[in-house]
This record gives sequence, structure tokens and C-alpha cells, in this order.
Amino acid sequence: MTQPDALAELLTAVSTGEVSPDLALQKLKYLAYEPVGDFAKIDHHRTLRTGFPEVIWGPGKTPEQIIEIFQTMQAQADCVIATRIDPEVFARLQPALPHLQYFDKARICSTTSLPTTPQHPGQMGIVSAGTADQAVAEEAAIVASLWGFAVTRFWDVGVAGIHRLLSCRDAIASADVLIVVAGMEGALASVVAGLVDCPVIAVPTSIGYGASFQGLAPLLTMLNSCAPGIGVVNIDNGFGAAMLAGQVLRTAAKMRASNAD
Repeated sequence: MTQPDALAELLTAVSTGEVSPDLALQKLKYLAYEPVGDFAKIDHHRTLRTGFPEVIWGPGKTPEQIIEIFQTMQAQADCVIATRIDPEVFARLQPALPHLQYFDKARICSTTSLPTTPQHPGQMGIVSAGTADQAVAEEAAIVASLWGFAVTRFWDVGVAGIHRLLSCRDAIASADVLIVVAGMEGALASVVAGLVDCPVIAVPTSIGYGASFQGLAPLLTMLNSCAPGIGVVNIDNGFGAAMLAGQVLRTAAKMRASNAD
């Protein structure tokens, strides 16, 4: 709700002392959204409330709708991201949005390039079981990188050749939070969680033979893991894993800052 009358009323109340600046800030967190045509409402203040901006979900939207949403969001945000954008959809977006960046492995569009240096403290590690899982892992990696987190990738280290995982065990254990992406039976998350002392976010993928049931088998394996310290997001949800890992690192940074004070 960005109606000028409501905002003017709130600012007047602050100027007259009826509302404190702190209370006004709390109200503003839930004040702003902007309609786009008759099909979307942009939540401009999501960053203010949650620390991360709204992201465009590509599937189910026409290219024309995605273009309108991008144009509305980029007027007020430095980095606007759209997920699950297929190459043929990107080809239709590009003429209207010539500066749009496309990360084909992750199927992500962004109005900005990847930052050259991290903007937040902490190290995020992303561990992928097999090459077929990398699309989901890359979704997590690109989203986290665009948001300014330092990301280290560990690709193709599944349990079928566990020596590959053990060969980079020290590097994996140095991360502050880990995202572990695996299909098939999904055992990799349990193995990793038994080796490290940081939070592990498990992402089941829909990769596997028939009995994996499009990711249900690894999802249940991860939920039933006997290794402690694992949180599980939905099947193929690399974006959600990046969001949770980012919140972990941001919370840790806030606690360090608070203790320093």
C-alpha cells in the first residue's frame, strides 16, 4: 500500500510528535506495495522487513508480465532477480531489458552482474552430489552470490565415490554454513553433516530412477537423517536454500556486532 494519503498521514504524525520515528519505521515495513497491471503487487519493502528483496518466479508468467514486473521493481531496487527463466523466455525478455544478465546453468536473470567482492561476512559452501544436480546447486550459488555472499562450490562429490568428498573435507569443513544438493537416495547430506560443525541445509533434487519418485525419496532420506544439525527445504528449491543460508550468515553477523557493542 503506497497510497500517498496514507504515507502523508504517517509523516505528519511523526512531525507533530503523535508517532515516534521508531514506530513509524515499524509501520513503513508493512506499508509499501505497488500494483502492476491487474496481475501483480510488488512488495518494495520486503528487504526492510526480511533483509532480502522479493524475487520474480518465472514459471506461469508471460514474458510480457515478467518485463512489466522487472521494469517496476528496478525503479526502486539495485538488483532484481527472476528464477526459472528458460532460454527461450530470456530471448523474449532481452529486447525490452537489454541490460539483463542471464545465468543459463541456474536459469536466473538479474539486472546486475555478480559482485566482484563479497558484501557480507561469512563463507557459504555449496556441495553438489552429481553433475545432474548442478542446475539446482547453481540456482542457490547464483542467488547467494547476487545477494553479496561469498560462495565456494564443491561439485560432483556424491557418496558413490566418497573419496571425492573426503579429498575436500577440510575445505568443506571451513564453511560457516553449507547447502548440500543431492538426488537419487539423498545420502550426501547425512554424510556431510557428520563431518562438519556448521548448519547444513539439505536440498533434495528430482534426479533419479523411478523409485526416487521425482525427489520424494531423497526428501524423506534427508528428513529422516540421523545426523543432527540438518534443515531440509523442498525438492529442487535451490533458491530457498540460498535464502535460509543467507539468513544464517546475516544472523551470525548481527550477533557478532551486538556482542562487540
